[in-house]
Amino acid sequence: MMYYSTTVPADFQALVHRFYAVQAERVEAYRLFEEGHEAYLRTGPHYDFDHYRQLVHEITQAFCGLSKEVLEIKERLHQDFDRPDLSEHIDKLQSKEKQKLELTAKLQLAKQKAQDHPEDQDCQEKIQEIKQNIIKNKEALSEILQDFKYDTEDSE
Repeated sequence: MMYYSTTVPADFQALVHRFYAVQAERVEAYRLFEEGHEAYLRTGPHYDFDHYRQLVHEITQAFCGLSKEVLEIKERLHQDFDRPDLSEHIDKLQSKEKQKLELTAKLQLAKQKAQDHPEDQDCQEKIQEIKQNIIKNKEALSEILQDFKYDTEDSE
């Protein structure tokens, strides 16, 4: 899948650029996860769970690797460049990323339940509720990234 090396760059700008690259890789991993789930739903009502389980395993490994690299970047920003402000942004971001992954999993389960029980209106309401929470989460992530960008531009 897409597990990347965790060679953290030595200079500040390279470290910041790598941070943004890792975030872009996370976005791509979410896209693949969503596409894989849509393909899984198309196999219903006799779902191809083995294939989907493999996708979840690969995505989980990718997210773990990306998260580990972000934490290494956070540590370097704090220790090597004396930027606790930036490492605090990363802490907030990691928390929101964890929440986003949990919401994504809940949404996928809700979509399958809605597909299996089309007569159940509660399923559609639950999907909309989770989607609203994902939107709020993405807005918070965007705000954190904007703060990070603003604070790194002060360093140039």
